[in-house]
Amino acid sequence: MTTAPAATDAPESPYRSYVYAYPHKTAYRRLADRPRLDALWAGEAKDALSLYLHIPFCEVRCGFCNLFTRIGAPDGLTGAYLDALDRQATAVREALGERTPVRFATAAFGGGTPTFLTAAELERLCDIAERRMGADLRAVPLSVEASPATATADRLGVLAERGTTRLSLGVQSFDDTEARAAVRPQRRADVEAALGRVRAARIPVLNIDLIYGIDGQTEHTWLRSLDAALAWRPEELYLYPLYIRPLTGLGRRAVDPDPAWDAQRLRLYRAGRDHLLAHGYEQRSMRMFRRADAPPQGADDYACQTDGMIGLGCGARSYTAELHYSFDYAVDMHEIRGIVDDYVARPAADFAHAEYGRRVDAGEARRRHLLQSLLQADGLEVADYRARFDGRTPLEDFPAELARFAGRGWLHDTGPDPALLRLTPEGLAHSDAVGPELFSPAVRAAMAAYERK
Repeated sequence: MTTAPAATDAPESPYRSYVYAYPHKTAYRRLADRPRLDALWAGEAKDALSLYLHIPFCEVRCGFCNLFTRIGAPDGLTGAYLDALDRQATAVREALGERTPVRFATAAFGGGTPTFLTAAELERLCDIAERRMGADLRAVPLSVEASPATATADRLGVLAERGTTRLSLGVQSFDDTEARAAVRPQRRADVEAALGRVRAARIPVLNIDLIYGIDGQTEHTWLRSLDAALAWRPEELYLYPLYIRPLTGLGRRAVDPDPAWDAQRLRLYRAGRDHLLAHGYEQRSMRMFRRADAPPQGADDYACQTDGMIGLGCGARSYTAELHYSFDYAVDMHEIRGIVDDYVARPAADFAHAEYGRRVDAGEARRRHLLQSLLQADGLEVADYRARFDGRTPLEDFPAELARFAGRGWLHDTGPDPALLRLTPEGLAHSDAVGPELFSPAVRAAMAAYERK
């Protein structure tokens, strides 16, 4: 069983959990009533939806990865998966209805590794987004994740021609020894070649993902990786602390609480942050840094304080105001293969229902908005919160949590009636402790009861 984070006056570690969405999928459960999507979306605003297409395939699985993805694909599986994605898209678009305008304001292809697909399959993926869902990919921000090995010229050419505005390349380290330690077999020369192909494709925004806290990594090697990335003048950089999670390659070794590792990761984070700030980058969240002159790309960290997310694919989530839903979730390779096989075999009618999810009541909606706003460098506008939540303020709804953060020096001094709630630099450094402390008792209990698979 997984262990849910518990709220305490003094967090045991600054690295408790990366909160990229709330509630977490381990709090989802099978929905006994299998609600119909047309009923779920009937009362929702549909004029600025987000579209996410999930591809659950990778050429290798990194040692730190707990994403919903499988290694490789037997002959015909990617085509069968796209067939199922097409059936799902048709059912979902029908469920959205025609009574109110349906417009997508952003789009993203994630995984897994979307560029595991061939160039022809990427064309088909774009066709599903456009012809089935009605998204205009050339008119909205479109972000695509890729790996160095799969960022080939033909694939990048398709993505550029179809309107991709942001390409995120998972590099993690430019040091070959560190890459091996993270169970990510790659050579720096291959990474540099892939970056050259991305720049040649003229996709407007290049993001490079890097990881700190790898075995054997020092401040010197960390800054050397950052300088290697900076040589390409990426518009964005994401700096991720290494986590060792159950059921992953690195997770096979026992991991006890390690204050020395926590201190090392904090040290490397601060060195990386200060290095990027000194080189003309602006910090947008604990992880995300954007070059000051780079074009904006929509919500940072894909933070969805509001609702209206359509996720297609067996690892994607969808958000309405009152229900977050997806398919079953797993990390173990055998379990993931079973879920992918089940998805591929589904008839069209199955995609008209939600099967796994979690209801979001008014209290959880407030928590979600506070959490995902506070973890952004710009913070939370109290007037916006009041407008969304019946004139109430975060200080009225979450006095104990905010008092704790302020007492630790994690919140800027805002006075008795603040217009803005914003984390201090030290608060941003502890984002992975701030987020979990805002989880509700009910969500913590559901996460604690989740059986890992």
